[in-house]
Amino acid sequence: MNLQVDVGRSAAGKGLVRVLHPLNLPDGPTGDGVGRGPHVGIAVDVETTGLDPSTGKVIELALRRFRYDADGFVTDIDRAYEWREDPGEPLSEEIGILTGLTDADLAGREIDEGAATRLLRSASFVVAHNSGFDRTWVEQRLPDAAGLAWCCSMRQVDWRAREFDGRVLGYLLLQHGYYHCGHRASADVDALIQMLRHRDANGRTALAEMIERGSQPTWLVRATGAHFDVKDMLRARGFRWDGERKVWAKEVADEELVPTQFWLAGHVYSATARAKALGPEVIGITPQTRFR
Repeated sequence: MNLQVDVGRSAAGKGLVRVLHPLNLPDGPTGDGVGRGPHVGIAVDVETTGLDPSTGKVIELALRRFRYDADGFVTDIDRAYEWREDPGEPLSEEIGILTGLTDADLAGREIDEGAATRLLRSASFVVAHNSGFDRTWVEQRLPDAAGLAWCCSMRQVDWRAREFDGRVLGYLLLQHGYYHCGHRASADVDALIQMLRHRDANGRTALAEMIERGSQPTWLVRATGAHFDVKDMLRARGFRWDGERKVWAKEVADEELVPTQFWLAGHVYSATARAKALGPEVIGITPQTRFR
């Protein structure tokens, strides 16, 4: 069944309707690209009992591998894998509403650690739509899958340049002309793969863009010891507050590192800025360490 959504009215007063198709990603060839792509990626999504990995637990894990070619076209999609896991405690009402899961759905269930780890390690990279969230949970639950290369379809694709509003996965999918059923891990994995197939005006896929950005080295710059009075300048420069480490930080591309260091020297670490350190902490970031 298709859905029709009223998205406005024309000058003549007629309703403008967008038809949404149910998202269905069958196993096998997609029809994109030429032949069977030689490269493998794997999409992942987790549902959890909360937002804090130190106190929460994974209750659902979904994985799906896909093959892609040198031009970034998804040529084949493998079968979907999904596991649920009993957290050993009742779900909160909020999580139950968000995920659609109940305590009965999870009772006695367990993630197959061996199978999930083998799948993750079989791909060139792992991708989630918010890898800064998913990676931590995956590596905590599956420690033998730690240290893999990760990409992020939310942060490493310029969706606005592709004429999308926002970066929320479900909303991107709707704007792309599809809908899926509920906020479930397997549904989000399929939505992620479908969005990676999106082509811009030049025919370039979101996957190709993400891989190019994800393979480039970047630098994490932490404004260690910055005085409280410069916080507004740091925020305006694109730094974000890391509440866990109590420091302003920003990830920058290789060509941005030196200009960023010069700016910090003049605004944060100058003689009058009252910093408690001589300079920033700079850490090299690779696909294996990004989003941790």
